Amino acid sequence: MARAERTYADPSALLKLYVHEPESRVLSAWRTRTTGALPVTQHGRLEISNGICLAAFRKAISAEALRDALASLDEDFAEDRYVLADVPWRATLRRAGEISRAHTPTLGCRALDVLHVATALQLGVRDFVTFDHRQGQLARAAGLKLVTPTTQR
Repeated sequence: MARAERTYADPSALLKLYVHEPESRVLSAWRTRTTGALPVTQHGRLEISNGICLAAFRKAISAEALRDALASLDEDFAEDRYVLADVPWRATLRRAGEISRAHTPTLGCRALDVLHVATALQLGVRDFVTFDHRQGQLARAAGLKLVTPTTQR
């Protein structure tokens, strides 16, 4: 069984718990099997919240669904499904710069993807959850174990 405290989930993956996307079902099944609180930074929480709001702007969800999704996100923090994780941002950004120089020329990574991998490393986790292929390659290259959620045990 996966342990949440050793896992960093990319916020774009966690967004699938609040806004229906193709991978929502498999992420929900994975999260049900994963015990403990997932670490999420303030930056990650902002990304999830903003992703929910963007879905409303794009008319992918209704105003009622927007309110429900934001309330569910707040509830997940209040109920300790997530733990607000602090990272030293200067060190994290420095590490992201190192990762970028080492891997972006060959992998073509976006800055936010690099930042999330650096954040996971700064948090000292070993597992990384993403549905983004390129970000997954970067996580592996940086020494993290890529976790691909499935519906199976």
